[in-house]
Amino acid sequence: MILSVLYLGRLDYATGLALQKTLVELRHQRRIGNVLLLLEHPPVLTLGRNSSRANILAGDALLAAKGVEIHEINRGGDVTYHGPGQLVGYPIIDLRSFYPRLGAVEYVRKLEEVLIRVCGDYGIRTQRIAGRTGVWTFAGGSVHERKIAAIGVHISRGISSHGFALNVTTDLRDFNLIVPCGIADRDVTSLELETDASPDMEGVMHTVSRYFGQVFDHQVLWLESLEDLFPDPAKSPAQDTPLSIPDELKRLRREKESHFA
Repeated sequence: MILSVLYLGRLDYATGLALQKTLVELRHQRRIGNVLLLLEHPPVLTLGRNSSRANILAGDALLAAKGVEIHEINRGGDVTYHGPGQLVGYPIIDLRSFYPRLGAVEYVRKLEEVLIRVCGDYGIRTQRIAGRTGVWTFAGGSVHERKIAAIGVHISRGISSHGFALNVTTDLRDFNLIVPCGIADRDVTSLELETDASPDMEGVMHTVSRYFGQVFDHQVLWLESLEDLFPDPAKSPAQDTPLSIPDELKRLRREKESHFA
């Protein structure tokens, strides 16, 4: 199977949600194959289905001053922070396209495996922790495990959305705004902190895509733009769902084109 991978750069959260909704519907209609979106977000807090508002520690005035948005969404999990220097991955995958079909728990375990292998490439030993989704460093001496990657997914009629967030060069002080994933007794960390270096985001992206292909048994195909992903309307039969690119993505594309003109 083919996995189309597309890097979108830094994208506001609302636009990312709109794009996921479009791609999920296209995947339901089998007009596209399995897709992995890679991107960064400006500072934003997301509240999953099982979240508690009490796990946001900062007041509205502080969040507004820092330019941090809040979004309530339909993924699993509690409150999560996204921001610059964090690689976010949104796999839009039909779990029924695997044989045997992937279940939700197995799908999450595979996402964890991808990220465990990525961290291993950077010399960081990581693990799963029973009862806690995500990827964690190993404890050492008096040091507790620290969370380096968060996972929260939504599955609708077999199609996945949302996904994972790997801290690469993230400013970890921003996690003080929340109780990350509702877990008060554990800290967060990043590739940068664990390696005492500044990992290259492009290199991390390619490592993630390579291991994603290995773990999910897909051939990885990098795309240059959204146009390469969306089907050609002239060659597609009429559908109930209109084929549209979110306006913000159109604006970003125009800015990119004018920059390189």
